[in-house]
Amino acid sequence: MGESWTNGAWEGSPRADIVWAMAALVPDAFARTHDLLEAGMRDAVERLSPGIRRVVAYHLGWVDLDGNPVESPSGKFVRPALSFVCAQAVGASAEVALPGAVAVELVHDFSLLHDDVMDRDTERRHRPTAWTLFGEGEAILAGDALLALAQERLIDLPTPERLKAAAALSEAIAEMITGQSEDLAFERRGDIVLAECVAMLEHKTAGLLACACRLGAILGRGSDEQVEALGGFGRALGIAFQMVDDVLGIWGRPEVTGKQACSDLRQRKKTMPVVAAIEADGPSAEQLLSLLQSDGEMTEEDIALAAKLVEDNGGRDRTLEEAERALTGALRFLDQIDTPAHARRDLEAIAGFITARDF
Repeated sequence: MGESWTNGAWEGSPRADIVWAMAALVPDAFARTHDLLEAGMRDAVERLSPGIRRVVAYHLGWVDLDGNPVESPSGKFVRPALSFVCAQAVGASAEVALPGAVAVELVHDFSLLHDDVMDRDTERRHRPTAWTLFGEGEAILAGDALLALAQERLIDLPTPERLKAAAALSEAIAEMITGQSEDLAFERRGDIVLAECVAMLEHKTAGLLACACRLGAILGRGSDEQVEALGGFGRALGIAFQMVDDVLGIWGRPEVTGKQACSDLRQRKKTMPVVAAIEADGPSAEQLLSLLQSDGEMTEEDIALAAKLVEDNGGRDRTLEEAERALTGALRFLDQIDTPAHARRDLEAIAGFITARDF
């Protein structure tokens, strides 16, 4: 993981402000690669057994509970889009990255299926979560099946590039599972410091975005320097993305997030705004920690008070400041290599869109 966020690349660039200003525009890369990815995903999911396929198809928004096709808006496929564009960034076509793009999206959906069970989330993408309809066991097995399918999509044609990509994906999966374990452990602790929180979100989220970029560059036969620089871009971008997502987890509008308001506080999650507010110390921090560690279910008044305490103690502002620093760092990684202008524009547009501050 040579592209770690701790390499000091964050400082001294105004580019994050420029990119954030672009955030209202949905990147063209999403539209250009959507059909390619969707076809690859459907081909992969067809390989699953009927029972598992039914759960996965529902989770992906393709069918309703009874298995009937639905016109449901699919996700933006952020990670696959990064894979496609990073292949183009090293001079290859987007199509060569398809196995990696499908694999990384399957791993992402594996994590969502499992996360929903662990977090007891009842809504995702404005629909009931899979486990609430099919049961915990079926949702977990569906996630497991996607994990196996992801590796299969890379090694079914064992070229040197695909084997290298499969090894990178395995490393990212292990890192993501470590991050999820850390996230669960944080719920039981009151002594978390900000550096631990950043390390956790790097493991849980940023590692897979780094992998998405690396897979595109690897399958596009990029040089080691290109693979590392684009992986560094993805890792720093993933940190910025998760920090903004943590803010959305408290102050995001349900119509934007697809989840209940203050969903992270309801689960007493020690996300970055919460940890930043607690680390700032003082009476407000003590009151916040007391609320989060209290027994019994938090009332709506408790949740509203907790959100206010986090904001009053600087948790929201600090998190957004750190997100901007991470976004600046992501863009500086792109300065390390020569990339076609169109690929650079696409990467900047994706970065701006997924870190948009529209709560």
